[in-house]
Amino acid sequence: MEPIRVLIVDDHPVVRDGLRGVLEGEPDMRVVGEAGHGAEALARARTTTVDVVLMDLRMPVMGGVEAIGELRRAVPDTRVLVLTTYDTDRDVLPAIEAGAPATCSRTPRARSCCGRCGQPTAGRRCCRPRWPDG
Repeated sequence: MEPIRVLIVDDHPVVRDGLRGVLEGEPDMRVVGEAGHGAEALARARTTTVDVVLMDLRMPVMGGVEAIGELRRAVPDTRVLVLTTYDTDRDVLPAIEAGAPATCSRTPRARSCCGRCGQPTAGRRCCRPRWPDG
């Protein structure tokens, strides 16, 4: 089985570095790129085969919610796992409505959250079980 190809999108380089470090230790995942904002993520996803995008919500240039909508139109088979410090419905519900099948707070250990990268590729939501599938 091919590894899950992951694009990391966050405006903080230290967060991207940490996520890359965690994901590089997972045999079934491969980081295929990084981006510092949504517009950069969209450009990378258009030129690189990506299975899952780990997306922050609040970033300069283009935020996560806008980027999710653009990604859904440009590369509809790519799934987005929202990875954010903001964990209220007001913050994450727009991301779900834009097409992200999953959200995950940055507060849990990174490994437990990143281990869920395969769930969006299987069409399942994770981390927010009170939202219905669909």
